[in-house]
Parts: sequence; structure tokens; C-alpha cells
Amino acid sequence: MGINSSRHPTMPSTKATEIKSLIQSNNVVIFSKTYCPYCKMAKEVFDKIAENYTAVELDQRPDGDEIQDILLELTGARTVPRVFVNGECLGGGSDVKALFESGKLKRYFQK
Repeated sequence: MGINSSRHPTMPSTKATEIKSLIQSNNVVIFSKTYCPYCKMAKEVFDKIAENYTAVELDQRPDGDEIQDILLELTGARTVPRVFVNGECLGGGSDVKALFESGKLKRYFQK
């Protein structure tokens, strides 16, 4: 039984492949909603450290709910923001802010 087995059978989809490709091809991806204060918090952290990010504003896309379902399968959470750095999900706005404040976020950008 998958996480969403009663509503959406777990199966590869073009949209899931598209989302995974977006996450892998960008250093920082923030799945966000324009009105969400935690999403704004996450974006502000990356603005402060001058790291470019790709923001996917789910409330401005007709496929936003579908993307959130995919994020649930990928990360175990459907909430926004979902922040990915170098393909790894760091969590949400509070998680990213805590990593920033502890100095641990910069580790993700050291080569």
C-alpha cells in the first residue's frame, strides 16, 4: 500500500519525472505559495546568502495540487515550502531558517 493508494495509485507520471528533473537540475528549488509566510521566510534566507533559487509558486499553477501530491510521495510532506538544495529536501521555512542561523546551511554550498 502506497501513501496515497486509496486516492492516487503510486506510479511514474510525466509530471513526477518533470518535478524530479527540476529538482536535480537546479541548485535550489523552493516549492512555494505566494501568500505563505513560511515560504517568504525560506526565500529571504536564500536572498540573504545571495544564492539563486528557482521558486515554483503552486498557487499560480493549475497543476499545483498535483505537484503537492508528488512532493508528498518524494518527501513525506505536502506542506509548503518544500526546499531542495542540490537534490536534497531540507524541509520547510523553519528548517531552512534554523540551518541558516546555526551556520549549517552554508555547508550545502561548499564544493
